[in-house]
Amino acid sequence: MGFQTPLYELSDYLKWTTSGKVQLPDFQRGYKWDDERIRQLLVTILRGHPLGVVMMLKTGNDQIRFKPRPVEGVALPAGTEAESLLLDGQQRLTSLTQALTGDGVVQTKDSRGKLLDRRYYVHMETALLGEDRMDEAVVSVPGDGVLRTNFGKNIELDVSTPNLERKHGYFPARLLFGGAEIVTWLFACEDKDQASLFHANVIQPCSTYNIPAIELDRTTSKAAVATVFEKVNTGGLALNVFELLTATFAGDKLYFDAHGTDFRLNDDWHATRSTFAAHPVLASVESTDFLQTVSLLATLKRAKADSSGRPPAVSARKEDLLKLTLEEYLEWVQPARDAYIWSATFLADHYIFDAKFLPYPKQLVPLTAIKVVLGAGADLHGVRARLSQWFWCGILGELYGSTIETRFARDLEQVPDWAKGLEQAWPRTLADSSFAASRLLSLRTRNAAAYKGIYALVLAQGARDWMYDKALDKVQYAALAVDIHHIFPYRWCLDHDVDPSLRESIVNKTPLSAETNRAIGGVAPSTYLSKIENKAGITSSQLDALLATHLVDETFLRKDDFDLFFSERLRRLVVLIESAIGKPVVPDLNDQDGEESPEMFDPDDLAVMPDLEDQES
Repeated sequence: MGFQTPLYELSDYLKWTTSGKVQLPDFQRGYKWDDERIRQLLVTILRGHPLGVVMMLKTGNDQIRFKPRPVEGVALPAGTEAESLLLDGQQRLTSLTQALTGDGVVQTKDSRGKLLDRRYYVHMETALLGEDRMDEAVVSVPGDGVLRTNFGKNIELDVSTPNLERKHGYFPARLLFGGAEIVTWLFACEDKDQASLFHANVIQPCSTYNIPAIELDRTTSKAAVATVFEKVNTGGLALNVFELLTATFAGDKLYFDAHGTDFRLNDDWHATRSTFAAHPVLASVESTDFLQTVSLLATLKRAKADSSGRPPAVSARKEDLLKLTLEEYLEWVQPARDAYIWSATFLADHYIFDAKFLPYPKQLVPLTAIKVVLGAGADLHGVRARLSQWFWCGILGELYGSTIETRFARDLEQVPDWAKGLEQAWPRTLADSSFAASRLLSLRTRNAAAYKGIYALVLAQGARDWMYDKALDKVQYAALAVDIHHIFPYRWCLDHDVDPSLRESIVNKTPLSAETNRAIGGVAPSTYLSKIENKAGITSSQLDALLATHLVDETFLRKDDFDLFFSERLRRLVVLIESAIGKPVVPDLNDQDGEESPEMFDPDDLAVMPDLEDQES
């Protein structure tokens, strides 16, 4: 990647944006600066202060076919070709182009987001008082040039015509770079001395205002452009890979020649999202997640087709997403859509029904790609059981929180053959997975993936509502407003000085309906259990059976014995976790010297353990 760092006058930038020599790549987001920010930008220029660097990319690169579009507010003849694309500085140059050329009307918004048209003026007398008064001198008025007060009843300032502008002493910003029009406007002023001073002290310095540029040459890659946006974009939100590919695909000549129109990736993504709408658990799937699934499948196909002995890597990294061709995207988009729908049913079978309790949205990227590779075989009993083991190892091992693109690739390369029984060695995710019993003490909020995973495991192993004796399946989950709640109530724990780390641990929480939770209230378990029995019309033994579906020992609950309850439920949760991940839990609760952990947990052992804060892994 080569680049230059020239210094251009603002007047040159205005010529280029209005002529179309400089345009925006189609992926750039829309113009969004508000009125006050534009006004302050003009103050900066009139004071002669720097406003930063702009970055432009020379067109003509065969590897980057970004479709150009004019700077907002500029109308260009069809077919106008850009010489450079503006990568950084869109908001500033759009503001200046609209405010300083044409009629000077800028389509902007106020501080509350209300859309409005504004014009900008420089009060000549105030501006001549010096740089310190320039903030007062620059004013914003409605697009029609009339500033009204009292709900529009009173006119405070009217500069709707050149004569009225001169009468009130307001020089229009649209003429600051107006050439001969400046002289014409000033010559008609009654106060010739003021007009002359204004031209010499304000307009002349402004006319030579410079803005430095970084110009990227025609050898710049798409990956380099993506890095540019991550590192130097100062206009607000950095652009992502999806938006870069949107522009790249829109410039695909083969597609245009075949269909007579550009391919609109954003429209295609909306179509994908509409197919996901019936599955709330997919609400967290982002456009870049979907592209990563496509990239995994496309790069896997490339690797299998390679005969060089050095196949390309299977990858979902940003730089490889940017290498996706439109042909590859179109090949895999529908299989990926179908597989995401399958993933939603897979999650439902594991009692994960909505995005709020989805442990790792990013784990859907490899899961979906694996489903495409396995095809209908993904639903075979043995294959599905191994996929479940891989799924829970990733969640309870907390392996999809960061630096996950490499894991995605290894999952796709290793899991399908292992799931089909063709490979005995565990995939890397299973080998890396480990769960320590002490982690149950630090899982306290749903921010942690393992917390959500254990919640789903309790549901999946047969938890039933205590009030209604209903399985908390997909239908009842929503109908009963199921959420996770304390078993020993928060208020009771406060009153009995229960250690907060134990009180808030997932060991003391379970999925319950909203009405059951209201029945529990803040009283002792022995009290609320009697209340539930009376309200539900059931016997103690019937309720005890329901408690058991939540891995709760009814004896300790009815005795209000928190310590023994906690110890026994922790033990049962450990057994549940071991069953899910297919390997032993690390027994690190009781013994710090490496000896075998006793069967029951003694809360006093917390004294030698750090009080771990719940973290998003």
